[in-house]
Amino acid sequence: MLGYITSPKPGVDLITLNRPRALNALSTALFRELNDALRQLDDDKSTGAIVLTGSEKAFAAGADIKEMKDLTFSEAFNTNFITSWSSTIPGVRTPLIAAVNGHALGGGCELALMADIIYCSSTATFGQPEIKLGIIPGAGASQRLTRAIGKSRAMELILTGKNFSGVQAAQWGVAARVFDTSEACLQGAIDIASKIAGMSAVAVKAAKEVVNKSQDLPLRDGLEYERKVFHGLFGSKDQKIGMAAFTEKKTPEWSHE
Repeated sequence: MLGYITSPKPGVDLITLNRPRALNALSTALFRELNDALRQLDDDKSTGAIVLTGSEKAFAAGADIKEMKDLTFSEAFNTNFITSWSSTIPGVRTPLIAAVNGHALGGGCELALMADIIYCSSTATFGQPEIKLGIIPGAGASQRLTRAIGKSRAMELILTGKNFSGVQAAQWGVAARVFDTSEACLQGAIDIASKIAGMSAVAVKAAKEVVNKSQDLPLRDGLEYERKVFHGLFGSKDQKIGMAAFTEKKTPEWSHE
């Protein structure tokens, strides 16, 4: 159901969602497999970055409505339904890049928003259409999308279920880059993942941590947290390796320690 994992470049693992008949519709079973795969890759010292993608038609076209249409409040509440969809990815320390082509709607958009970096094609379609089903986003869009694009624009999209394009995603800061084709998008994501994987794993994890803290902490607390992590990196082997290589005009050979 999940699809398959490949290693297109050293240090880069590519997870491809593969439910073509359902346009990669998301379900608890799929997320169970995805979360297991992400945890395994995160624990693998040879993995420096992870790319997550779907098909040309759909990154993930939303949640599998069949799974939730007959749920009652007590069932959803008692089983903490959908929590598993968004509980694992925020704890993954390895950088995660989403390569989004085609539809990224509802839970699919929320899945992309959980990634550290989003690359998309110009024909990608993002949106939170839950309001049309009589519900609201449940896997983070009301928080992550609002932080990305601002309250007014997020409110317009969530209250109307209106979609937005890959070009708009890049213009609004949802996506880091937009590409003309799906092939270029995926290759771009693999290339940037390879570049990240070529850095010191210690510094990369630290950098990801402090940037993510900016979403949770007031500015003064965030600056203090950043400074402490910055100071801490002077205890790493890679700080010595990196600075020595710079002064000697050599390419650093990271120990990842």
